[in-house]
Amino acid sequence: QVQLVESGGGLVQAGDSLRLSCAPSGRTFMMYDMGWFRQAPGKEHEFVSVIRWAGGSTDYAESVKGRFTISRDDANNTVYLQMNSLKPEDTAVYYCAAGYYRRNNPDESTYWGQGTQVTVSS
Repeated sequence: QVQLVESGGGLVQAGDSLRLSCAPSGRTFMMYDMGWFRQAPGKEHEFVSVIRWAGGSTDYAESVKGRFTISRDDANNTVYLQMNSLKPEDTAVYYCAAGYYRRNNPDESTYWGQGTQVTVSS
């Protein structure tokens, strides 16, 4: 069974940092683009960042550029999202996903994790 398991969420104050991890199990995701999406209460899934398997190029949502960094460690089959200078508006459930992203759209995802809650207090 294929699973993406996120970890690293929590409750922090504005300005703090968190690092989210995504560890796929059941198969290697080396040849998939890996993305992070988030969903705030009452809102749709929102693109956060993606790292592509071919060449390692990255994309970020405008709202997180300069604050978040995505990386992947293929040797350990893990994807990270380093989140710095967190703001209350970053509060959401963060999901790791695997797929082939051309439009950075959630519906391009093939596999999803269960999500990890990030709460940023002001």
